[in-house]
Amino acid sequence: MTNLLFVALGGSIGAVLRYLMSIIMLQLFGSSFPFGTLLVNVLGSFFMGVVYALGQMSHLSPELKAMVGVGLLGALTTFSTFSNETLLLMQQGCWFKALINVLLNVSLCIFMVYLGQQLVFSRV
Repeated sequence: MTNLLFVALGGSIGAVLRYLMSIIMLQLFGSSFPFGTLLVNVLGSFFMGVVYALGQMSHLSPELKAMVGVGLLGALTTFSTFSNETLLLMQQGCWFKALINVLLNVSLCIFMVYLGQQLVFSRV
């Protein structure tokens, strides 16, 4: 039951951060490309790498892993939004933007997980 409360707390923080980041990116870059989704996916991936690496080294309690890894990062990252935005770009005939969106989200997020892990593991 305790882990559920930590997941809920982390999820509420992650959802608010996602909303704020999306608003900021819309104000900065407009709505012609889903930069907000890209940003939260890339940052979330980096921090997932950090959380995973710290968890592997037993530096995080199970409660903190649940709060950050499942709750905060689960609410922050937006694969369902990414998928919907990509489909909308395709339906609008913006095939190049859809392709770029897929390539950037997948490649940058995998790289950021790696980078997050390496940052932690290199400090050991």
